[in-house]
Amino acid sequence: MILLEMPNFSDPGVITALLTLIVLEIILGVDNIIFISIVSNKLPEAQQPRARMIGLLLAMAFRILLLLTITWIIRLTNPLFEIPFVKEGGKPIGISWKDIILILGGLFLIFKSTLEVHHKLEIARKPANTIAPSAFGAVILQIVMVDAVFSFDSILTAIGLVENVIIMIIAVVVSIVVMMLFAGRISTFINKHPSLQILALAFLIMIGMMLIGEGFHQEINKAYIYTDIAFSLIVELINMRMRRNRDNVDLNNESL
Repeated sequence: MILLEMPNFSDPGVITALLTLIVLEIILGVDNIIFISIVSNKLPEAQQPRARMIGLLLAMAFRILLLLTITWIIRLTNPLFEIPFVKEGGKPIGISWKDIILILGGLFLIFKSTLEVHHKLEIARKPANTIAPSAFGAVILQIVMVDAVFSFDSILTAIGLVENVIIMIIAVVVSIVVMMLFAGRISTFINKHPSLQILALAFLIMIGMMLIGEGFHQEINKAYIYTDIAFSLIVELINMRMRRNRDNVDLNNESL
C-alpha cells in the first residue's frame, strides 16, 4: 500500500482509476443519502438542511480518517475467532472486526428501517399535530452510526480498486461534494412521496441484509442489488406518473 504519495495525474491510468472510484463512491453513497433524508425528515423543516449537511460532512470525515489509518483498517480483517457451523470452502469461516462491524451495522440498519416503516404507518393514522419532532442530537447520533458503517464498507471497496491513499481521499471529497449538491433535491423528492419513502426503507432493509451476508463471508454481487433498486425505482416513477395523470383527468372531469 502506497501511503500519501502524490500520484502522477498525467498518467491516464491514474485519471481512470480516480474517475472510476468517484463514480463508485457516489453510487455507494446513495444509501447514506437515503437514510439521512428519511431520518432528518423527522426534524423541523428549518433544521433539515443543517442535519443533512452535518451528516454528509461527518461521512466525509469518517472516510478520510479511515484512509489515514489504513494500516489499522487492514489489520481489522484478521480473523478473531471461527464459527464452526458456517463454512466457506469446506472450512469454518473466521470472523474479524470488519465482519463484526458489518453484521452489527446491517442489524442496526434493518432494525432502524423497520422502525421507520412503523413510524410512517403511525403518522398515516394520527393527525399531524400529534407527532412530536425528534431531537436534533438524536437524529445526528443515528446519522453518525450509519455513517460509520457505510464509511467502513466504502473504504474497503476503495482499497480493492486503487493503492494510493491520496487518490482515495480526492475521490471521497469529490463524491461527498456532489452528494451535498443533490442531497436537498433527493431528500425533498423522497419525502414528498410516501410510496418512495417506503420503497427507500425497503432498500435499506435489503442493504442491511447484504451487509450481514458479507459479514458471514457470503459472496453477494452488489451489481444485482443496485440493478434491482434501479428497476424498482423506475417502476415506482412510472406508477407515480400514471397516478398524477389519473388525478389530472379526474380534476378535468370534475371541472366539466
